[in-house]
Amino acid sequence: MWLIRPGVVLLAAAAAAQAAVPYSKTTHTFKRVAGCDVRADVYRPKDKNVRPVLLWIHGGALIFGSRENIRTVQLHRYLDAGFAVVSIDYRLAPETKLPGILDDVRDAYAWVRAKGPSLFRIDPDRIAVAGHSAGGYLTLTCGYRLEPRPKALVAFYGYGDIIGDWYSRPDPFYSTTEGPVPKEEAYRVVGRKAVSEAKREENRFRFYLYCRQQGLWPKEVGGRDPNAEPAAFAPWCPVRNVAVDYPPTLLLHGDKDTDVPFAQSQQMARELKGRGIPHELIVIPGGEHGFDARLDDPVVGKAFDRVIEFLKERLR
Repeated sequence: MWLIRPGVVLLAAAAAAQAAVPYSKTTHTFKRVAGCDVRADVYRPKDKNVRPVLLWIHGGALIFGSRENIRTVQLHRYLDAGFAVVSIDYRLAPETKLPGILDDVRDAYAWVRAKGPSLFRIDPDRIAVAGHSAGGYLTLTCGYRLEPRPKALVAFYGYGDIIGDWYSRPDPFYSTTEGPVPKEEAYRVVGRKAVSEAKREENRFRFYLYCRQQGLWPKEVGGRDPNAEPAAFAPWCPVRNVAVDYPPTLLLHGDKDTDVPFAQSQQMARELKGRGIPHELIVIPGGEHGFDARLDDPVVGKAFDRVIEFLKERLR
């Protein structure tokens, strides 16, 4: 674990605002299931070189969000570093439960490996996975669910335990800082038909807020009651599935995160250390959820520099 402190002079952050490498973007449907198209956006430098690839997974509590949520500045940093980037959708909860969501991530990875070399000139043996928040959680599941294993994982404020009290009990922060969401309103903004793209502006966040206030997220997303069937969640908790072949992992987390507790990354780091897995935990002092929105902040900029270095090291 290493701590980033303010006051670091970072010259690269200003240059990160624009991509130096011209790039192309193509959109593909990698899966159709339950009448729902699940898509991926592929970004890559405009050349004919075979590139290593970063599979990027958006956040949104598995309830909202889309592949378009990748931040432009960060996308440009990945492209400038020489990577192709595949930003994926997955079906969203509660219409699709967690096993289906995990299947979508697995199928996206398989599609990149099988079709990527011919469609967008990538090396199928040099793939890393990165994600933010719930995307960070899905990234950590890739360490034991995907075959062959990715070369590296990068989880921004992700989590390894989905049935801890932080998720399966009413959340003090959301219960005291937000007005109560009525049950009728919460269920009105979701439906029964599978969806794979939903911006936060569509108010699905209200369903998430209701779940956090009631401690219902594991039940609504997993489709099982963690109080009655805790063992059912074990295969879905990365912290319980770290083995000796788990990929090298970089964890980034702010110690003032009020959405995903900082302790989640600490717990994951302890498990990785206990299994002898190469890993780093970068702590952002005072960092809140979504701290990486400001790469022009020297502290955050330095952390993202390490992300790029880590990926280069692992995808040589």
